[in-house]
Amino acid sequence: MLCEECRKRPATVHFTKIVNGKKMEKHLCKECAQKFGEFGIKFDEDFSISNLLGKFFEMNEPSIGLELTDDKKCSFCGMTYREFSKRGKFGCSQCYSTFNNRIENVLKRIHGSSYHTGKVPKRAGGKLRLKKEIMALKQQLQNAVKEEAFEKAAELRDRIRQLQQQLERE
Repeated sequence: MLCEECRKRPATVHFTKIVNGKKMEKHLCKECAQKFGEFGIKFDEDFSISNLLGKFFEMNEPSIGLELTDDKKCSFCGMTYREFSKRGKFGCSQCYSTFNNRIENVLKRIHGSSYHTGKVPKRAGGKLRLKKEIMALKQQLQNAVKEEAFEKAAELRDRIRQLQQQLERE
């Protein structure tokens, strides 16, 4: 695909902008994208996904009192949070435990949750889909009990039992 502005170079930057339900797409080369000031994007030569992710983790969380200047290090590989935020990836699997409280806050800020709730293909993962539905119904059941909506709670309980039996058969 060629750049929509100069029509000379390949389009390597793709913008999608939605305003009042109207979608606008722009496909530009790097040079034209830098001139296209509406999106305010500056391009670094060393751009990478690691750098992008690192920027999310560089943001301070003043609400929990954590600064990038703290000296907490991974006990296994010795990586600091500052090093992680620059690289955008951890040094070892132990880093996830060491920096868990900071990661969780950033993930909640980015995704709205700190755990993955991805999609399951319809043809595959029938058991997984049932387990997820059971978990969701159990949460609804807890809420119904708290609200003292006992008739709804009984319906949810029966549905959970039905799905658990179906899960056992599969």
